[in-house]
Amino acid sequence: MEIAEMSPAERRVWRAFPRGGTVDFRRSDDEDAEDGHAWAPERTVRAEFLRALLLSGSAEEGEVAALRVAGARITGVLDLQYATVEHAIRLWGCHFERPAILYGARVRQLNLSHSYLPALEAATLHVDGVLRLTDCVIPGQVRLGGARLSGALFMERARLGDEDGDEDDVLHLNHAIVDDDLWAPGLTVHGEIRLNGTKVSGTVNLDEAVLLNPGGTVLDAKSFVVGTDLQAVGMRAEGRVNLRGTTVAGGIYLAEARLSNPGGTALRATSVIARELWLRNTPRIEGTVNLRRSQFETLHATPDVWPDVVGFDGLTYGALTPHLPAEQRLPLLEREEGGYVPYAYEQLAAAYLRIGDDTAARTVQLAKQRRHRSTLPWYAKAWGHLQDATVGYGFRPVRAASWLVTLLVIGTVIYGLEQPPALKPGEAPTFNPLFYTFDLLLPIIDFGQEKAFKPQGWYQWLSYTLILAGWILATTIATGITRTVSRQ
Repeated sequence: MEIAEMSPAERRVWRAFPRGGTVDFRRSDDEDAEDGHAWAPERTVRAEFLRALLLSGSAEEGEVAALRVAGARITGVLDLQYATVEHAIRLWGCHFERPAILYGARVRQLNLSHSYLPALEAATLHVDGVLRLTDCVIPGQVRLGGARLSGALFMERARLGDEDGDEDDVLHLNHAIVDDDLWAPGLTVHGEIRLNGTKVSGTVNLDEAVLLNPGGTVLDAKSFVVGTDLQAVGMRAEGRVNLRGTTVAGGIYLAEARLSNPGGTALRATSVIARELWLRNTPRIEGTVNLRRSQFETLHATPDVWPDVVGFDGLTYGALTPHLPAEQRLPLLEREEGGYVPYAYEQLAAAYLRIGDDTAARTVQLAKQRRHRSTLPWYAKAWGHLQDATVGYGFRPVRAASWLVTLLVIGTVIYGLEQPPALKPGEAPTFNPLFYTFDLLLPIIDFGQEKAFKPQGWYQWLSYTLILAGWILATTIATGITRTVSRQ
């Protein structure tokens, strides 16, 4: 491009480029690039000029050429499709009248911080360093699907999408690879973020982000891979957050996050693998939660976090914090969308056993039997109620011992008042109602009383009842003792 064809603003950029100098058109440090359409003509630079400079410009001897412009109004389309740009690009606080196209381009560094762009088409973009969209305003789509970034992606406080727009996927990062962090605290998005199959080697930071797509999906991150942590502390999400199949080497931190999708799924984190899932001080989630088949070493959540419908079938966790009595955790298991799920009770009991809280573990196992009873036919329910009332399904051995003592007293009193006749009067030992009742109740003990005397009438039916009850109660006590010893 001949210098005679350049505007005064473009000549300034042309002269600064070979030595990597900065051209600053701003009138003040707090200018808003959204208002760039009203900037004076002397701040206008054509996109085709910038393209020609990036593709054909060269450095001065001993200098590093770079495009560094601040506060410019860029007219036309900056089209670098399939281009290889050897120079760093820093278009800071600029106003783009038309979308920028970098589809399939390869650049060293790209910094568009504080700029306004109608849209950014940069699928399969390859950046050898960092891509900065800090404080950008982009009402249209940002398409970075398949992009490869050797450095980090910075999007702090960026505003993407339009509240009145009809775009579904506002930020498209499917199958992108980021070799460092995806850093976006304070990000605001009106629409959907897509991270399906994306890999981030470092941390994903969405602290205090505002994701708005009511009735739709705000974050679609199926098979998302994160090398360290997924942070979303204080995030506000109105719409579905979908983390199905996500793998996080560290933890997923949703402390103080507000998740809302009334009438739909607020959080789907099925088949997720992460060290921790952290929901500390998180308000009650509005919408259903699905954690089926996921694996966490630690799950931190209080009962008041969960909505009325949850999915826990197949969820595996090593520790459940904070430590609370089983009675506070159990109601949650009754909210399982699929009904009674034995595995959920086993997981909760195992978590209590792992920290040595045997009493809480037995409470959970007893609750499991009671919940299972509700799925049985009437006759099985009746038998279940009897087991529950008498021995607590074997998880209340003290109750079984109490019944045993009670029956022992009853039998001793009754047979003490009415001695049963001897089978062989001349050979029978002296009758003892206490040891006779012991013989009836305890199947492994033989004091010689039961074989020597034969009660008649209803006394005989009482003896049959004591024998049957003794078998059940003694077995229950033995099982409880065995369970305790085996755990120790």
